[in-house]
Amino acid sequence: MIPSRVIEQKRDGRAVPREELRGFLDAFLRGEVQDYQMAAFLMAVYFRGLDGDETGTLLQAMVGSGSSLDLAYLGRPRVDKHSTGGVGDKVSLVLAPVAAELGVIVPMMSGRGLGHTTGTLDKLEAIPGFRTRLSLNEFRAVLEEVGCAMIGQTEEIAPLDRRLYALRDVTGTVPIISAIAASIMSKKLAEGLTGLVLDVKVGGGAFIPEEERALDLAHTMVDLGEGHGLPTVALLTAMDRPLGMAIGNGLETAEAIACLRGDGPEDLEELVVEEVAEMLGLADGDTDRAIARGRAREVLRSGQALARFAKLVRAQGGDVSTLEDPARLRTAPLQRVIEAERAGTVASIASRALGEGVVSLGGGRRRMDEAIDPGVGFELAVRVGQEVQAGQPLGTVHANSDATLASGAEVLRSAVRIASELSVSFRPLVSHRVTAGGIEALA
Repeated sequence: MIPSRVIEQKRDGRAVPREELRGFLDAFLRGEVQDYQMAAFLMAVYFRGLDGDETGTLLQAMVGSGSSLDLAYLGRPRVDKHSTGGVGDKVSLVLAPVAAELGVIVPMMSGRGLGHTTGTLDKLEAIPGFRTRLSLNEFRAVLEEVGCAMIGQTEEIAPLDRRLYALRDVTGTVPIISAIAASIMSKKLAEGLTGLVLDVKVGGGAFIPEEERALDLAHTMVDLGEGHGLPTVALLTAMDRPLGMAIGNGLETAEAIACLRGDGPEDLEELVVEEVAEMLGLADGDTDRAIARGRAREVLRSGQALARFAKLVRAQGGDVSTLEDPARLRTAPLQRVIEAERAGTVASIASRALGEGVVSLGGGRRRMDEAIDPGVGFELAVRVGQEVQAGQPLGTVHANSDATLASGAEVLRSAVRIASELSVSFRPLVSHRVTAGGIEALA
């Protein structure tokens, strides 16, 4: 296997033979193919894509590069949920304790911020002391005690994916359907699951903004899951505006805690309930989704899920007192309220611009080894379709310097577009459901 030849084949739009591609990937993991060579290959794939055989080879190489969990001894259904990444997406922090309270084991292996999106691990680590780097034995122990656990990839699980994930983040090659699908499914197939729910974001703030391509990604992942014996359901959810009102790691964690108290944004609660219902359906094929939604909503609003989350935080070394005072997560020293300059209707809120704004504020990574500031970000005060008056607050910027405060203010002011029209259009929160049986349009 000659690395430059593999790169050239993909650059020229040709399929790389299975053995040659597998050799290239294995050599990268051993350090014989350099980061710059893999970056060139990923850029070629960005423009040329991978066919079905190549995607399957990539998935098999990722799964085969590490260990797989056997959690059958837990004796209960094991269902995870994974999002393709969105702006303000803190669903996992709320969903995992809700599903666990309803009897589902949730072995959640999550990622860090990717591109313009924040990551579940970074949000959790905004809680002082919370450990996301657990060994597989520690992971099992938390699952046994709490019913859910939320960790990053260990050294044992899909190490090839972990290295490619970090490289894609900093080389502008995140939105590759085959790479996204293989990355997500490699971790899930190694988790020892009995079911998987996928949240595929679509709209301007998603890695795959176009509906047709998002459906292609959803279908690819469902096929990969089902083809490996893992029952999988995918939902297409809106990312043409941020989810919830908080954008930024600590701010999103505080909002997730508010949701667990029954006081979260309506769209966040609705999406949690919908996805937990799908998890319950996979855990017990006879569960009616309407009944499952009711059970999820009851657990969320009763405080039971908050108590379960507190148990999780304690088990993973976090400071549980943060849940009593989530204002401690708003740690940026500087804030500025941005006001509407004229009256009108909020016609749109640019999700991607706000996500990129968090990175500029210091809340995301430009390099693989870069530390982030969990306290920076934006808190919105308005929603799409809302009428506003001149001088009304649009949101607040949280920053750590005068310079970033000023630039963040411009980002927020530009991201919220106010128009004179009385009505605006935006995507339904959940638009499609994809299963092995096909695509169902929900709205």
